[in-house]
Amino acid sequence: MLKPLTIYLRSRKIRQFLLLPILTVLTVLTVLTVLPPHSAIPSPHPPRTNDQGQMTKDQGQITNDQTPDPTELVERGTNHYQEGQFLEASKLWEEAAAIYTARLAPLNQAQTLTYLALAYHKLGRRPQAVTAIAESLELLQQVNPLPSRGLAIFAQALNTRGILELAAGQNQAALDTWREAAATYTRAGDDLGKLGSLINQAQALQALGQYRRARTLLEEWIIELDRKPDTLLKADGLRSLGVALQTIGDLEQSQAVLEQSWRVSDRLKSPGDTSATLLNIGNIARYLDRNDIALTYYQQAEQLATEPLTRSQAQLNQFSLFIALGDWEAARRLRPQVQSHLATLPPSQAALYARVNFAASWSKMGEDLPEIAQGLAEAIAIAKDLQDGRSQAYALTQLGQIYRQAEQWQEAQTLTEQALQIAQSIQSDEIIAPAAWQLGQIFTQQQQLQPALTAYKIAFETLKNLRRDLVAISPDLQFDFKESVEPVYRELVSLLLQPDATPEEIEQARQVMEALQIAELDNFFREACLDVQPVQLEEIDTHAAAIYPIVLPDRLEVILSLPGQPLRHYTTPLSGSRIEATLEDLRSAMHPGYSSPERLRLFAQVYDWLIRPAEEDLAKSEIVTLVFIPDGGFASIPLAALYDGSRYLIETYNTALSPGFQLFPQGLTQEKLTALTAGLTEGRQGFSPLPGVAEEFQQITQEVPGDTLLDRQFTLTQLEAQLNRKSYPIIHLATHGQFSSNPEETFLLTWDGRISIKDFDQVFNKQRLGILKPIELLVMSACQTATGDKRATLGLAGFALRSGARSTLASLWSVHDQSTADLMSEFYRQLTRSEAGMTKTEALRQAQLALLNDPLHKHPYYWSAFILVGNWL
Repeated sequence: MLKPLTIYLRSRKIRQFLLLPILTVLTVLTVLTVLPPHSAIPSPHPPRTNDQGQMTKDQGQITNDQTPDPTELVERGTNHYQEGQFLEASKLWEEAAAIYTARLAPLNQAQTLTYLALAYHKLGRRPQAVTAIAESLELLQQVNPLPSRGLAIFAQALNTRGILELAAGQNQAALDTWREAAATYTRAGDDLGKLGSLINQAQALQALGQYRRARTLLEEWIIELDRKPDTLLKADGLRSLGVALQTIGDLEQSQAVLEQSWRVSDRLKSPGDTSATLLNIGNIARYLDRNDIALTYYQQAEQLATEPLTRSQAQLNQFSLFIALGDWEAARRLRPQVQSHLATLPPSQAALYARVNFAASWSKMGEDLPEIAQGLAEAIAIAKDLQDGRSQAYALTQLGQIYRQAEQWQEAQTLTEQALQIAQSIQSDEIIAPAAWQLGQIFTQQQQLQPALTAYKIAFETLKNLRRDLVAISPDLQFDFKESVEPVYRELVSLLLQPDATPEEIEQARQVMEALQIAELDNFFREACLDVQPVQLEEIDTHAAAIYPIVLPDRLEVILSLPGQPLRHYTTPLSGSRIEATLEDLRSAMHPGYSSPERLRLFAQVYDWLIRPAEEDLAKSEIVTLVFIPDGGFASIPLAALYDGSRYLIETYNTALSPGFQLFPQGLTQEKLTALTAGLTEGRQGFSPLPGVAEEFQQITQEVPGDTLLDRQFTLTQLEAQLNRKSYPIIHLATHGQFSSNPEETFLLTWDGRISIKDFDQVFNKQRLGILKPIELLVMSACQTATGDKRATLGLAGFALRSGARSTLASLWSVHDQSTADLMSEFYRQLTRSEAGMTKTEALRQAQLALLNDPLHKHPYYWSAFILVGNWL
């Protein structure tokens, strides 16, 4: 049974455990430090002057020499708050507010109530926080007119109300409140306060999915700050802006702004400010896998730090980086130093989070678990003393993980249930999700499947609620997608797809996989920018079947969806690593020099996994088109080339890919097809020439009229200008490019540069906004998926979604050959046969069959690289 926490504090040992390597539930430390809503509390002004309703001693105010000075109480509370000691701050401010109430000092009372609301919010006491801020605003509205100091207090109260509204999910209300706060700060002449409100507005816009407006707002303020003289306030403002830009995924701009902040603080000889900025720049480098650079910044931040907490954070970032890189010796050398510094930090929420993050990192080494548990127990006791529910729940979750790692299941369960209960009581979704996931894992390990399902569903639904926040979550609880998000979905699917799964459970598993597709794309874009509008397969095409291959650690699951029929699933007992290795071999086998018998064997094996168990159902349902919602490496292989022993799949079915039916783009009405073709024939920026593009364009223009941008004409500027002038149902881009799971490595080549994912968003802005007609078909030939990147088609889907195209035709690898020109020519010839009602996927199939029947190009290398993504009709 679980020992009481008081016993943990007295006992220096926990019995030794049999250890199993497992995945740590909570991530170690932020990769991108993000900005919480701006709630800095300025030092209060001494309330010695009369500001509309404020009584002073000089005016005959009745005082009691035994009564504490409220100004001193507020200042002491401010110091505690800024050190993360929210309980102590709240007690002092409660006392000060009562004194100001008795003395009839409404401005000071309102300011203190605003501070109290923030402290209550930090402690998870939402009702008290809402009441306090409402009382503050009511007091301020009774003072008319407000003096300049009153305006600043009123703006601060509005700013705090916005924080509470955002925390409650009232995003539009928060945005409106922060706009009013910014205007009030302007009237009060408080530029720093205005900056805080503008940063908060950007966060509200992000929560509303308006990422472009958030970025524009921040960039406008960067220009405003540039005009101001160099001061430490400017350095602090730039740092806040830089961190805010990280949260919306603009890493390049973030780095530039942070470096500007660094220059200002360095010039003004403020090592503390410089240290905080270097820490954030190091986090950007770490996010981009420039670990050597990140380590250098962390070390510099540690050397320059003047605040103990900043120094500990810099050390902790180094420690977690060593753990992530598997450099155990470096981690062991640094550990005592980190541990010693953490022990000296005054009790606060930030210090407690640092302790928990340290324990999470340390536990990954699989050693010293009793000592780690002791440290966490001490953190829990401190959190209880501070009445800090978030820190307590966070530490309890990690302590439960230590017991889970030690296979002490009952103790792990009890601790995790306590954490979940506390997190739910304070509506802390960022802790509810990992705690519920961990509880589901514990129940699963004990074969308690129904309780496990309940816990997993809580985690899943919470992650869905957090969707827009996952790219900008609290810094010490940053969700790493691969470690802390994706496994929740897969483990839930694994539980749902048991041999005796009901149609309802299979449907739930399908919905979870669709949600995973969206979460992956959100993570790729670093913003939750996708509009989700679920549709049913039978509403789209009654002769299409949807196939969901799902890679799980111990098996391959396939969900089959047929129009108007219950879902079914079938299983292949094979490890996930073996499945992915086979898919890698299959992709390698596409080279024309590879052994044909071995290639056919691999394609037949995957056919047996995906299609063979469904052959009879597909035939009975008169299926014409197979739509794959691929998982893992299945997205990077040519599914049209699967082999049944005598025929390729394309010889029987049309094939298409989809990121899921929640993102299905509806088709356009039939209209005369015109195309904008753009591309390169000459080698540029180290890439080889594409001489076949000229002939490709010549053949396309014979089938579809339109305009062309070739070589020197094909620049980002000219492409954007052409697209802004007129609508084209078809955009055909023939140029080098790469699809990758890293947006920084996903691009299309132009004559003078590259088109990135973010550029695509701007290039097709009028089409996406409906000012011009949306694109029916986007074609990207001569591109390729990044070698060895099983999620590379995220980049392909990214281009498709950014353009707003209904359908996207692209190549998994670059086929620099006459075959590409021939395939494209035949594709467009088939597509323009409108009298036959030709769908895009059928047009592609006929073009692929034409090459398959050509003795020079019958090898699947030439025809199977081309895939259709999105609307196949």
